[in-house]
Amino acid sequence: MQILQCCNVHKTYQSGENAVHALRDITVSFEQGEVCAVRGPSGSGKSTLLHILGGLEYPTSGNVLYQNEDLFSYNDNQLSILRRRRFGFVFQAYNLVQELTASENILLPVLLDKKKPDEKYISMLIELLGIGDRLHHLPSALSGGQQQRVSIARALANKPAILFADEPTGNLDGKTGREVLSLLKYVSKEMGVSLILVTHDLHIAEQAERIITLEDGRVTQDSGRREA
Repeated sequence: MQILQCCNVHKTYQSGENAVHALRDITVSFEQGEVCAVRGPSGSGKSTLLHILGGLEYPTSGNVLYQNEDLFSYNDNQLSILRRRRFGFVFQAYNLVQELTASENILLPVLLDKKKPDEKYISMLIELLGIGDRLHHLPSALSGGQQQRVSIARALANKPAILFADEPTGNLDGKTGREVLSLLKYVSKEMGVSLILVTHDLHIAEQAERIITLEDGRVTQDSGRREA
């Protein structure tokens, strides 16, 4: 079942007197539960595409449809609520709140939504990600891999339909990066969450079911869905 699609998306930035075309006529769609990697060299537009798909950034033209509803027909407040409830985000820099413990960081999106945490579900996430003994630590007391695991738990706390991951292994050593990627794939499959992963690393991308390759803001290759 198709859950997300973008249609004829362009993104242009103005740099002084020059126009920078970050995305050029992108049309792609994603299915519920699939694991898709978006790869390409630096400057190819992959992070820009991820941000637009996740409603973090507006396209210059074109549409992004989530369950056949145009994301950018919502006002800012409606879009913020949709992102919080239906999308999860994992970033290279972890983006944890430094003054909050690991546990408080994980619960933050649920509490912002003024909902009561599903304690059984949150406990399952914590156990799955192996961070039960780190819940009362501040981010500064956690390793990079532990911080990324906390950020994954936070991204999944509101039971999203889609998990967006922007270079989630970029700040990690090879072994830890592979562990984090395996966890992302595992939770995607266990929970039926669509995973859209941006990476410049072909070895990381090859572990996805599908690889979309960007160059100079265009899709140059789409492997289609396959068994990873």
